[in-house]
Amino acid sequence: MSVKYQYLTEEWRTEAERRLKAEITPEKMKNLTASLANVFQNCPDGNPWWLFFGYENGELARLEVGQGEPPAAEFTVSGDYDVFGRISRAELSSQRALMTGKLKLKGNMVKALKEHPGISMLSLSPTDGRG
Repeated sequence: MSVKYQYLTEEWRTEAERRLKAEITPEKMKNLTASLANVFQNCPDGNPWWLFFGYENGELARLEVGQGEPPAAEFTVSGDYDVFGRISRAELSSQRALMTGKLKLKGNMVKALKEHPGISMLSLSPTDGRG
């Protein structure tokens, strides 16, 4: 039985960081140096949240969760909390969500989809809501 983590909590962030560091090698990331901020709208608690990924030479250097303005990033992906949850549970691909307008991308879409595997959320099982 797998452990479920409440989406966007510190426990979820810690597990996501552990999995990213274990499963996404610099080779898979093509030794990319880039940053990505996911901005979650319409969250269950009524507040927007963000998730920031920072990669240096293909290695995860920063993974942060917060409220308010996210750190400056090369790519910013925004959309409803529920859409990100569906991606996280592997019910919807991030590429399909971008192409159908369920997510909005600021930055170079071709580079984001082709070279940035971190744009795809890990298949962590979020629970319903934050609190």
